[in-house]
Amino acid sequence: MKLTVLMDNNTIIDKYFLGEPAVSYFIEDEGTKILFDVGYSDAYIQNALMMNIDVHSSNAIVISHGHDDHTRGLKYFFQSGGRESTKMIAHPGAFHKKTIGDLEIGSPLSSEELGRLCDLHLSREPVKISENIWFLGEILRTNSFEAKHPIGIVQTADFQIPDELIDDTALVYKSKDGIFVITGCSHSGICNIIEQAKFVSGETKVLGVIGGFHLFELNEQTLQTIEYLKENDIRFLYPCHCTSFKVRAEMSKQMNLIEVGVGMILELE
Repeated sequence: MKLTVLMDNNTIIDKYFLGEPAVSYFIEDEGTKILFDVGYSDAYIQNALMMNIDVHSSNAIVISHGHDDHTRGLKYFFQSGGRESTKMIAHPGAFHKKTIGDLEIGSPLSSEELGRLCDLHLSREPVKISENIWFLGEILRTNSFEAKHPIGIVQTADFQIPDELIDDTALVYKSKDGIFVITGCSHSGICNIIEQAKFVSGETKVLGVIGGFHLFELNEQTLQTIEYLKENDIRFLYPCHCTSFKVRAEMSKQMNLIEVGVGMILELE
């Protein structure tokens, strides 16, 4: 597997790309190309062009959840040459309207609109995307320290409720040496996500994790998350995006953290 960071909050020193508080990864596995999240603007497309990556060559687009720092780039994808044959995979709740007060924070395109623009697959169940990569589906929230934290309101055709980000999900890559988890924001809890990745892949050895951990303070959830990661003896940790410096600094005292930024390339066998 080869993963290239097209968008992150940070850029790598001496690599002159655009950054924004968002996520987009281009993943290649055994001939399959996956675009995981699409950032907030068209900056990920500009970065990809500078890296000689054609985002429109993707066999599948996977959306981690419906917030606009992961979905707003969809409109630029289709404006710049997206194809109807492109498969898109997401949770059924990912494209519901999401708001905080008067501010819309969800996808610029609804599931109905996307259904006309691409080959849209909405699933609560895991989906195998490539030879070694699975979409995890709806994450079981079993850890007591990773409680649900509503962010704004989600609106469907039938109801309006606090948004507990049930649509939040991730990917797992299975290598010969263990699994590697690829997440967007981990609203469902990074430890819950890892447990689901173990279940879906049938593998208990976790090599690494990349993505936002959605941890900001050194509170009970963060401290228990650190203990969980240590207990699982995870060799490669790439916390980024929505993981504060304070949390990453604490993690780095006890584990092997690796810096993430636009232009970073990660390769696994």
